[in-house]
Amino acid sequence: MKENPILLEVFKNRFSSISEEMGVTLNRTAFSPNIKERRDSSCAIFDRAGEIIAQAAHIPVHLGSMPMSVKSAIENVAMEDGDMVILNDPFKGGTHLPDITVVAPVFAGEEAPSFYVANRAHHADVGGMSSGSMPLSTTLFQEGLIIPPLKLVERGTIDRKILQFLLNNVRTPKEREGDFAAQIMGNITGIRRTRELIDKYSLKTVDFYAKRLMDYAERLTRHTIMGIPDGTYSFEDFMDDDGFQDERVRIHVSVTIEKDRADLDFRKSSPQVGGSINGVSAITLSAVLYVFRSLVARDIPTNGGILRPITLLTQKGTVVDAQFPAAVAGGNVETSQRIVDVILGALAQALPEKIPAASQGTMNNVTIGGIDPRNGNPFAYYETIGGGMGATAQSDGESGVHSHMTNTLNTPIEALEYSYPFLVTEYSIRRGTGGKGLHKGGDGIVREIHLQSDAEITVLSERRRLAPYGLHGGKSGVLGKNIIFRDGKPMKKPGKFSAVLKKNDIVRIETPGGGGYGKRA
Repeated sequence: MKENPILLEVFKNRFSSISEEMGVTLNRTAFSPNIKERRDSSCAIFDRAGEIIAQAAHIPVHLGSMPMSVKSAIENVAMEDGDMVILNDPFKGGTHLPDITVVAPVFAGEEAPSFYVANRAHHADVGGMSSGSMPLSTTLFQEGLIIPPLKLVERGTIDRKILQFLLNNVRTPKEREGDFAAQIMGNITGIRRTRELIDKYSLKTVDFYAKRLMDYAERLTRHTIMGIPDGTYSFEDFMDDDGFQDERVRIHVSVTIEKDRADLDFRKSSPQVGGSINGVSAITLSAVLYVFRSLVARDIPTNGGILRPITLLTQKGTVVDAQFPAAVAGGNVETSQRIVDVILGALAQALPEKIPAASQGTMNNVTIGGIDPRNGNPFAYYETIGGGMGATAQSDGESGVHSHMTNTLNTPIEALEYSYPFLVTEYSIRRGTGGKGLHKGGDGIVREIHLQSDAEITVLSERRRLAPYGLHGGKSGVLGKNIIFRDGKPMKKPGKFSAVLKKNDIVRIETPGGGGYGKRA
């Protein structure tokens, strides 16, 4: 079959629109504010081998790692028409336990699936030692329910025994059941739209253009890499600590560019640690995909073709390729951001006019759980908080936004106060926190919550000790702060902590600013 460039563009948009519509279905039908309001979920469509064809413009840390979940589902479960496989095991294709992936096959007249659709959603609680399932843990077993690839839906019918088992192990079962149903409906939407596409153009044509889109993404990625001067560029940065030991954790990369290929070597990174900031290899891969996709100036589909000219080297048992049963709750959200920081730091040596200074470098994860006095039911609140973006050679950094590996919204104050026993007493830009320079880094955020009940809190955050770097003479962004107020008295907290809070305590999170770029004349 001869490639038609007009049809290539048509299929690029059709595949992407399928993923986007899956996301709309999932978000609109979800129960939890974290998915419904913050849109902490991602959707994509895959070929028969589990390679990603197209994704919606959702969350980079989800989408870059989701192909491993799809491949794990394919390898471990024989799927029939109407089946859906669920999993969250970080060492079998997942990332961290709250991110639950649901995979569904798309049959089109063949014995084996022709395509797959999948979505991943962050559930606000999946059990474990603390509300919100983002604990200061020392082993995976403390973090929640570990789900290997298994059928949640068989031939169109939900397996109620498996569902009940899952719901019996979480703090907020009604909310979880609603979110699982939303994920299932998201996949049903994807299956329906993919079949409509096949009915219109034929399986042969759809399969052909799926392959051509990967080839297209590969060509443009190679062209982009060709624009980077050949050489080896090394950079390292550090995590503040692992939440237990007062030691910095090294993330190191050497990026070697040779013609149209890039090799990224992370083997000098620190060994995996006792705390929960370990990242599995899928996290590192997703960060690499994100950076190189960002370098491509053209509007290309984000798919498996982007990674073809890129080689990733890691050492098993390190913080960027952790091994079972390492604690990994924070690796997905915090370590992924630092991996991006070091890749960009290395590439800034080769492309000084294209690479920004460091953004806030953290997702500022806050989980609060307890019993809601308004109805007597358990609640589990989870949120990540935006901050400052790094400045560039052309402009100041944006203020008060999510950056790099996260792409969520905030929880609107009205929705937050309706859903949880909280009052939001301040939500503002943290002025003056962006790094100074020819172009200023973006400012962070202040988020202050007045508790209306007793509760437990866990915060996983970074850049409380080591500031986001500036570039080419620009200054670093201002460090973040975590503060608890009790009876009007402030108690400064470290970047990672758990605590039992009382009614009328106030939680104040001040997020970091981004780094500045260049010196002022």
